[in-house]
Amino acid sequence: MNPAYTKLKACYESIKNKIPFAPKVALVLGSGLGDYADGFKIEGEIDYHDIEGFPVSTVAGHKGRFVFTHIGDVPVVIMQGRVHYYEGYAMSDVVLPARLMKMMGAEILFLTNAAGGVNLNYKPGTLMLLNDHIASFVPSPLIGENIEELGTRFPDMTSVYTEELRDKIKKAARKLDFDLKEGVYLQFTGPAYETPAEVRMARILGADAVGMSTAVEAVVARHMGMKICGISCITNMAAGITNQPLNHEEVKEVASRVSAQFKALVTEAIISF
Repeated sequence: MNPAYTKLKACYESIKNKIPFAPKVALVLGSGLGDYADGFKIEGEIDYHDIEGFPVSTVAGHKGRFVFTHIGDVPVVIMQGRVHYYEGYAMSDVVLPARLMKMMGAEILFLTNAAGGVNLNYKPGTLMLLNDHIASFVPSPLIGENIEELGTRFPDMTSVYTEELRDKIKKAARKLDFDLKEGVYLQFTGPAYETPAEVRMARILGADAVGMSTAVEAVVARHMGMKICGISCITNMAAGITNQPLNHEEVKEVASRVSAQFKALVTEAIISF
């Protein structure tokens, strides 16, 4: 059996009796949304440290647990703290959480992140709905022996981000009177921020925002047949667009400033799923 699948199964077996219900939606919280679950009645939680072999985030501010709740009538598992490739984990570990939430029963993967703006029409605080991504600058999480139990060897990536879900999120934004942009997200490895030349390259390739997560999670979710949606919070303009040096404190400050709007949009969208 594929080692990655063996590890995935072991993770699931170690927690299956702690899962209170089969979630419909798996929500991954990015920077600025870490306390999102605190606004709902927690019906169950699983600390990452209690999951056999599970990768634990080393990024400050990531709580490191799965939270189970209902948003409206929708059963949801919330991932508080994701794992990034730049932390030194194997790519199979980076995407293990997404696969595990699918194994819990989730049909929809809702990805959120903080990102750098490449589109010159964006500004810090802009919310961008993902309609496509570029994952060419990170190793594919599907490299190696295919896990037949999860999906086909050569999955189609024509429509990674489900149009039906994108329409519902746009409808939710209109209801809330939010100015929601839509664009392409490009994942780099990190942890260094991009150089001005790399940002120019990203723009030439058609990216509207850049970051260090999300695309590889979407790839494995698509491989497993999940429906996928994603929203980026543009926390800073990428290198070279302004003369301002980039730093993580700015990312956290902007993410915190727009978190109420971001949370409202995520809630309104999930209720409609």
